[in-house]
Amino acid sequence: MEAAQPSLFTPLLFLGFLLFFMYFVIIRPQNKRNKEINEMLTKLEVGAEIIAASGIIGKVKEIKGGYVSIEVGENMVLKLQKSAIASILPKGTIDSIN
Repeated sequence: MEAAQPSLFTPLLFLGFLLFFMYFVIIRPQNKRNKEINEMLTKLEVGAEIIAASGIIGKVKEIKGGYVSIEVGENMVLKLQKSAIASILPKGTIDSIN
């Protein structure tokens, strides 16, 4: 009498479920977040009020390629990479917190 051959169906089913789970829990939300960030950065314009990932708040003075100059105070301008911008604030936010 011969021994029964193990089935490949169960491990393949488990692997398929694992890949499906990882796509919906990890990959899809990350792609959605990246799309939102890219849309935000394309809407960036001179005069917009922004907050940087470091918590610095300022107004955009100049945009050159992948870099942005922001005014954080009187005659104080910082240059940041566009990727360092966390969000665009509503107009008047800086005046309301001063």
